[in-house]
Amino acid sequence: MSNSATSGQNVADTDGSHPGAGDGTRAVRAGLPEPVKHEPTLPGPVFAAHFHLPGEPTGPYTYGRDENPTWTHLERAIGELEAPGQDDVETLVFASGMAAISSVLFSQLRTGDAVVLPDDGYQALPLVRAQLEAYGIEVRTAPTAEDAQLDVLDGARLLWIETPSNPGLDVCDVRRLAEAAHARGALVAVDNTLATPLGQRPLDLGADFSVASGTKQLTGHGDVLLGYVAGRDAGAMAAVRRWRKIVGAIPGPMEAWLAHRSIATLQLRADRQNATALKVAEALRARPEISGLRYPGLPDDPSHKIASQQMRRFGCVVSFTLPTRERADRFLDALRLVEGATSFGGVRSTAERRGRWGGDAVPEGFVRLSVGAEDPEDLVSDLLRALEESAG
Repeated sequence: MSNSATSGQNVADTDGSHPGAGDGTRAVRAGLPEPVKHEPTLPGPVFAAHFHLPGEPTGPYTYGRDENPTWTHLERAIGELEAPGQDDVETLVFASGMAAISSVLFSQLRTGDAVVLPDDGYQALPLVRAQLEAYGIEVRTAPTAEDAQLDVLDGARLLWIETPSNPGLDVCDVRRLAEAAHARGALVAVDNTLATPLGQRPLDLGADFSVASGTKQLTGHGDVLLGYVAGRDAGAMAAVRRWRKIVGAIPGPMEAWLAHRSIATLQLRADRQNATALKVAEALRARPEISGLRYPGLPDDPSHKIASQQMRRFGCVVSFTLPTRERADRFLDALRLVEGATSFGGVRSTAERRGRWGGDAVPEGFVRLSVGAEDPEDLVSDLLRALEESAG
């Protein structure tokens, strides 16, 4: 069963001509069922391990590990954002972003296959690499920048792209890489976590899978773990669905309901956070103690040219490096409006020195800043004050 946009709500045509084509309209109405008198606009979460099922086991809902009406609404909502007006796209939700990532990799790859991963991507990818290699799958890696993954693509079964990369914020040309991969017989998956569907639509750029952690900006409140996979090929998505069933990596109905509720404000949050992130990047660019400042929305950022061709919003994450680990720690301790936390995309700004985890190839003073929904002037003032106070 496809969980694409079939609910009859104001789903935009792909050419944007539908009167409900705006991102805000789409986010607010995505995935809602047809209105029923005296019923809530967004039905509450359905808590069910099993469903009434007399006779033959037919129909959409049989057992709680396979389907749930609350998932269905959320999957339709995400599908409407990832591929507006495209009824051939299926979306599946998972218990976390890593569950979604694993479902694509382990459902599509077999012993003897080769996969290309970014060597500057999400911190858990080295753990994934070790597991893939344990199953006899060859893993090749290359940086995101300058489409370097093209150099190791020959003979691969799957190309995994992360753009913008986390935490370095490099960007690659999704369309170019997808065309090259398909010409070589490889599938393409894009981790769309940092961009969100309002920033970038990988399926329209040629990818076979758009994968993301909904834990981050998609839901945006730091209170839900969630992941999803969207794809157009029915056979490939059937394998992903089968993997979800086998592993049982399913979201709870409350988490799915919270995620759907949160998507309604995605456009509001994304626009505010993206605009503020640009102001923050511009303010930090003038500071002499900061090096390696990255934000794809800056006109002079190394990734800006290609990002501006394939992204509609540049994200809420700004990264930069302070001279030493100690200076970075003092800076983070001095912040008042920015919480020390991992993850990103929430309405409250967070930051961390990424080197504290190990695994990321970044300097000790590297800071990943997730810009929230605070007033831009207050946030910039807090950052500049913390830089001054941490100088001593």
